[in-house]
Order: sequence, then C-alpha cells, then structure tokens
Amino acid sequence: MGMYVNPGNEGFAGIIAGTYVDKTGLIGLVNRVIGTPDKLVAITRPRRFGKTFAAESLVAYYSCGCDSRALFDGLDICRDPSFDEHLNAYNVVHLDMTEFRGVLDVAEAVKEVLLDDLEGVCPDAVARRVGRVNELTATLADAVDATGRRFVFVIDEWDAPLRERRSKASQEAWVYFLRLLFKNATFTAKAVAACYMTGILPIVRYGTQSALSDFNEYTFLRPYAYAPYAGFTEEETKLMAARSGMDMAELKRWYDGYELHYFDEEANRHVALRCYAPYSVAKACANHEIARYWASSEAFRSLRLYIDLDFDGLQQSIMQALGGASVAVRVGKFENDIHEVSSRDDALTLLCHLGYLAYDAEAGTARVPNEEVRAELRDAVSESRHAEVARIVRESDALLRATWDMDEEAVAAAVAAAHDGGCAHQFYSDEQALRAVVRSAYIAAADHYAEVQEFPSGRGVADIAYVPRRGDPSPALLVELKWNRRPTAALEQVLQRDYARALRDWGGPVLLVDVTYDPKTREHACRIKEA
Repeated sequence: MGMYVNPGNEGFAGIIAGTYVDKTGLIGLVNRVIGTPDKLVAITRPRRFGKTFAAESLVAYYSCGCDSRALFDGLDICRDPSFDEHLNAYNVVHLDMTEFRGVLDVAEAVKEVLLDDLEGVCPDAVARRVGRVNELTATLADAVDATGRRFVFVIDEWDAPLRERRSKASQEAWVYFLRLLFKNATFTAKAVAACYMTGILPIVRYGTQSALSDFNEYTFLRPYAYAPYAGFTEEETKLMAARSGMDMAELKRWYDGYELHYFDEEANRHVALRCYAPYSVAKACANHEIARYWASSEAFRSLRLYIDLDFDGLQQSIMQALGGASVAVRVGKFENDIHEVSSRDDALTLLCHLGYLAYDAEAGTARVPNEEVRAELRDAVSESRHAEVARIVRESDALLRATWDMDEEAVAAAVAAAHDGGCAHQFYSDEQALRAVVRSAYIAAADHYAEVQEFPSGRGVADIAYVPRRGDPSPALLVELKWNRRPTAALEQVLQRDYARALRDWGGPVLLVDVTYDPKTREHACRIKEA
C-alpha cells in the first residue's frame, strides 16, 4: 500500500464516520464504463460540491491496497449487481492536485512521486524501468504485467495547476502529461481500466478542440447521468433538515436554486432535479444555524479583474442578476481557461461553472441561485475597484438610509436612478421588472437583512420583505410594488391586508414601503408608513 499508488480506505472511512449522505450510487456509473471506450470520465463542479468525497469513495472501492467490503455494507453500491466484480480489484493511482500547489514543474513532480510509490508497491516493474524513454508509462505497464491488474486513476482537482498563475510552459507540460497517460493508444488500452477526474472548470479548449478530447465531460451545466451526485437533492436535504430540526424553507432559500437536467433511465424520461449546495447544507445542519458557509475560490478572485474591467456591460448584468433578474448568456464559446476571459459571455459562463450563477439550459439564461450566493456575490461586487460599481454601492447605501429616514422623495429618486442605470427600457415593462430593479437598488440591505420574496403576511403576500438579522436594530421593511398603478394604491393594499401582522412577534419597528411606477410618465413614486 502506497501513498499515491494502491492507497488504503482511511479517507472514505473518516468521511462516513461523520454525517454522510450516501452518494455511492456514483460508483455503479463508473463500473459501467470500465474497460469501454467511455472509460475516461471528467466531472466538473463548483468548490465544496462533494468532489473529494466522491473521489475518496472510488479509491476505497477500487484499490487493491485495502479490503473495503465492510466499509460499503449497507450503502447503495453494495446493492448494485457490479459490486463484487470490481470491489478492490484494481491498481489505483490517486492524485489530489491541490497537494502540488506552488510546485514549478507539476508534471515532473507527479511522475517522481508515482515512480517512488511504484518502487514500494511493485519493485519488479521498477527494476525494469531503467533506460526507458517513457519511464512512467513503461513502469505502469510493467506493473500491470506483474500484478495482473489494470489501473484505475482517480485525479481530484485536476485543473488546480491550470487555475494558478504559473508559467504557460508548466501548464502545457501538465496537459501533455495527461495526454501521455490517456491519449496513448497502446498504453491506455493495456494499462488503464478507467479514469475519474474532477475539477472546477471543464477541460481547457484550444480553438474548438478539447486538450483531452478522449474524456467524456459531465459539467455542472450539463451533468447528464451524474446529476444526482452533483449536490444534495431535495429529498436528501429534507432528511437532513428533519434529523437536525432545521427549517426546510430556510435551507431552500439559502442553499437551493440550482436545477440540473438529465435522463432518468429507470423512469425513462427527462428529469429536472433540484440541487442544493451540499457543504453549506451540511454545515448549517451540523451547526444548527443558517449562515454563509460559501468561500470564494482563487478562480473567482481571478475573475474579479474582469468584473472591474466591465466587459460588454458585465457589471450591469451582474447587478440585474443581484436584483433577481435572469440574464442571457451564451456558454458555448468559452475556452474554459480562467486566464483567457475575453467577453461578457465568458465571464458569466465562468460564474455559472463556479456556482455563483445558476444556468437554465432551456432558456439560455443565468440567475443568482440563492441567498447565500447573492450575499457573497454582492460583497465581491461591492469591493470592486471600478468607479461605476462603487457608485452603485454608495447609492444603495444612501437609499437604505433614506428608507430608514422615511424620505419618500429620496427613495423614489434612488429607484429611478437604478432603473435608468441598470435596466433597458424594453426589459422594464411589468411588476417583475420593477421588482428586479428595486432588489438591485437595495443590494446594501444584505448587510442588515435577510430578504424574503413573496412574504406571506396577514391576508396577502408582500412583494419583498427585509427581515433584520439577529441582533440588528434596523426596522423591518415590507415593500409592495405596483407597475402602472396610482401612487397610493400599493400602500392602501398593504394597510388593508395588514401585511405587518407576521412581523409583530419580532417586536421591532416595521416600515411599509410603497414603490410605484407610471410607464406613461416614466415616473416613480414612493410612500412610507410605520406600521
């Protein structure tokens, strides 16, 4: 048993010792492609979407360096017809590429650690490697001859060397190294039973060609059969909520928002699957607290540069998305290289891959998926060095203060400015459009409030409620929106239906805010009353 070659099952044993949602059905999918032309699998997901957990389960299942039968007892995979055939039956190479951060020549470093490990695991193969031109592939092939077992490669975070700002030559050498292993007709056919490779970004493209064209890619935008293993499903999240006593509605508002489409073979139909951010749900249930567990990645920090440059109105699109609108995006042209973003569509596509936007493949649009991501994205945008973004954030802060001061004219003027600066006239044509503009204008509210859309209260539903976070002394805001209605109509509706009733137990002040828009005069009006 080595560290990288034929490792043990300690990693997966530690995972299932905690709160574990069974995703071992994924192993059955990989079993189906072992030894077939589809044996090279590339899975891409945002950070903290269970990629490493899946990789550890595969290592524990396939590695002949351990006995994992008892470990998988009772899990989904043990009921799969292929379970016994492939259990601990292969030589396994397991690489977590985040371990090689800061290494100048990643390809050479990986080759050396694998050769060192092979020397301990299969010394007969290593003894014959001296003088070989392709030292690693020749040694791996000899190991297959010596043991009678082919290799399953599990490479976690394969694109980590490409996301770092290392030399172009080093990045190309890493891609060439992977091609040597998996695009070598003789070696790959003889020695590789399967490869399961995970990353944040899809495989980089040069022009229209993939750098590793033999891999079958399952991305966060198009996961196909791997969709049920991309995050927590609605049913899995409900079970976790019940076990921990958490409010399912709050888990949904904060961590849901992704919809993945795939063909369910058992049901023989296409399915739209709700997908929750698994790390955040698990943390919220473990801590018994709804909070922000999302953490920015180095990939997003690199993208901040492009947000500052404001490609093709990128900032306006992001502000519209923060306001609740869906924005059009063409995802097919991006070359999957974080250092080669050249347009608004490239940047928005990258945000979709990183999980900051949820992609609707049928509509060709993207939107902010949930409250956690919205707050994180809002903070990131507010820190932009671009003058226009800084202006929008300053104006949002001023709008919030004017609302607290019940300055109706200032609020109306601020919403009008947000309309003029962030929304095309053809988009601004109904109450949904007005809602998007108001939400965008109130992005500063994320510092003080949890936002609830369609807030049930009294005998009606308020369009937007801003409920103060625990310990925040700000007044609650119930916002009613009306497009093409007289200025007092919305406020009268709020008062008649007693929208403030649902917040009375909260005990603090409540402001009823009426925002209306007249499309004929193109004028906004505001009325504010304390409940």
